[in-house]
Amino acid sequence: MPYRPRLWVSLVPYGIGRTKPNHYLEILRTVWDNRHDLPYAWRILSKGVCDGCALGVAGFRDWTMEGVHLCTTRLDLLKLNTARALDPAVLADVARLPRSSGALRALGRLPYPMLRRRGDAGFTRVSWDDALVLAALRIRASSPERIGFYLTARGLTNETYYAAQKVARYLGTNNIDNAARVCHAPSTGALRKAIGVAATTCSYRDVIESDLVVLFGADVANAQPVFMKYLYLARKRGTKVVVVNPFREPGLESYWVPSSVESALFGTKMADAFFAIHTGGDLAFVRGVLKLLIDEGGVDDAFVRDHTGGFDALRAVLAATSLDDLAAASGSSVDDLRTFAKTYRDARSAVLVWSMGVTQHVCGTESVQGIVDLALARGNVGRTGAGLMPIRGHSGVQGGAEMGAYATAFPGGAAVTPENARALAERYGFDVPARPGLTAAEMVEAAGRGEIDVLWSSGGNFLETLPEPESVRRALARTPLRVHQDIVVSPQMLVDGEEVLLLPAMTRYEQPGGGTETTTERRVVLSPEIPGPRPGDARAEWAIFADLARRARPERTPALGLGSAAEIREEIAAVVPLYAGIERLRDGGDSFQWGGRLLCEGWRFPTPDGRAHFSAAVPASASLAAGRYHLSTRRGKQFNSMVWRDRDPLTGAARDALFLSATDASALGVSDGEPVVVRAESGAELRARAHVAPIRAGNVQMFWPEANVLIAAGRRDPVSGVPDYNAVVEITRG
Repeated sequence: MPYRPRLWVSLVPYGIGRTKPNHYLEILRTVWDNRHDLPYAWRILSKGVCDGCALGVAGFRDWTMEGVHLCTTRLDLLKLNTARALDPAVLADVARLPRSSGALRALGRLPYPMLRRRGDAGFTRVSWDDALVLAALRIRASSPERIGFYLTARGLTNETYYAAQKVARYLGTNNIDNAARVCHAPSTGALRKAIGVAATTCSYRDVIESDLVVLFGADVANAQPVFMKYLYLARKRGTKVVVVNPFREPGLESYWVPSSVESALFGTKMADAFFAIHTGGDLAFVRGVLKLLIDEGGVDDAFVRDHTGGFDALRAVLAATSLDDLAAASGSSVDDLRTFAKTYRDARSAVLVWSMGVTQHVCGTESVQGIVDLALARGNVGRTGAGLMPIRGHSGVQGGAEMGAYATAFPGGAAVTPENARALAERYGFDVPARPGLTAAEMVEAAGRGEIDVLWSSGGNFLETLPEPESVRRALARTPLRVHQDIVVSPQMLVDGEEVLLLPAMTRYEQPGGGTETTTERRVVLSPEIPGPRPGDARAEWAIFADLARRARPERTPALGLGSAAEIREEIAAVVPLYAGIERLRDGGDSFQWGGRLLCEGWRFPTPDGRAHFSAAVPASASLAAGRYHLSTRRGKQFNSMVWRDRDPLTGAARDALFLSATDASALGVSDGEPVVVRAESGAELRARAHVAPIRAGNVQMFWPEANVLIAAGRRDPVSGVPDYNAVVEITRG
């Protein structure tokens, strides 16, 4: 039975040093922002599936607990979905437009296709026919390897992802990628290799029913606020929560839950322990813990013997590794490793949760492998109250990869190989390319070298999401044709180019036939088409891709399909067996959970030998020269790169903050609020203000995307291709 709290509202947390938020003021702000069409806003909230994080609330409910569920992220996004169309005349002179993302969003929705050629002052309205004929001609004049498609996670549906990947392959290219590449690509690869699946292995109910929940590099209070209700109930039931992170996140320390009088007045303690580590020190930390479990009899020997492989090799590696060295490399201490190991050993079950604090590193795949190994050591997968959870921050990324909108995978996660390409070609009725395509960052870098003729972006903003924004700007400017398919104007659209085409897209709530998303717990949910105003000539995104394909390669049209949302769901069910049932979703909120509550249930692993597999990865040294600091990027009050507030209510920090420890501030001779200069090894520098905070000494943090100027392009995890959003920096007084 679902848990039955009477009322749930997920709010911004507060604590010592922060301002207690007024959620009711947030609601009033939302009412004001949507005052032009409150009935439509209400229908989106009450009928639609949330286009925020991937926890997938449908209307005001989810499938774990009963009651009303609402979070501030969803309220902030609502105004984008109800925005009125902008006046096309405002785009006639690009020089007069604001450059900030927030100011551009405030202009309103994109209503019509618009075109700008090099030398033009701005954009001119064109017809859909002219726009798609132009794009089709440029594609026909190019070659498949010089075409690239990228899709963000901005409310996109499974139907859009599936149509886009089919169109890319129809046009002869595997150069298609999505936002999963820059967040959880390491999780996908590491999980598939280790246990044969590439998704969260448990459900939200298992979080509530677990003895222990561990958060690695994840600030769920900020990025997935609805998840806090599960942690709150888990705490009430006796679950321990521990956090492994360089920063002692205030929202994970205390949280304001209005449905509880005590919590509403004083806040709720959300974590039992924090383990401060160096940025990127996760693998060393979990390896140190595993070494202790081996030495002290904390491994489930029967499970390891009967259901896994590779453990002996890992044990040998750890036997030859000093615990002191692992502690030092992690930035922790031997005592902390022992404390964590005891907590983990004493728990009958554990759910291990991680996010971009783990994945967005050159060692992202290895770090995820280390977390998986820690779970396998005690059989914490495939049973209730236990599991592995790469928690998703955006509503489209889980389904995007599973639909095949991925440079390195076909629908269903099948690797891009000649054999799999032939199988997909037989089903589709046209040739499918057999070599992996360019990932998101690789496409932009190729554009900078003059190797891309057409770069098509559905949503996204490469200027703010990729490292070294100036190199990104140069790459975009060099691309002969850029197509930006979106609901609002973004800064990357304003970069000059030979030809820049803007295509107005519908939101998920406007698409005829509705659309589905896949949540973190693998639940596929139908969000219905919601009656309301439609801005200009905006079209469903899957339909735009299908129309492009018919114009670019009309000789193959009979093999394309993609005639309606329902037809696409029928095809998904046939091509991706795990999604069988998607074709039966009819009404808003209809859902099913592929794989059931647990993956690998009963310790049956869908690997070639039926076993889970340990890795033998060992951490690299994390030592730094004197006067150098590990810099990582973090989120504030924002959704992806969309910043909602100039000051983060979680930490009280402004967007120009440099988070640093009191120890480091003292050594630098700076006080809270004083100006500083942060300089990367590349020579790039950024002015900031010191924000003294509870962070591990030797580590600093700055807000993303502002800090991207300090992050070097080209540094990626060699396995997954995820960019490294970290740097080594010097700090001087400003």
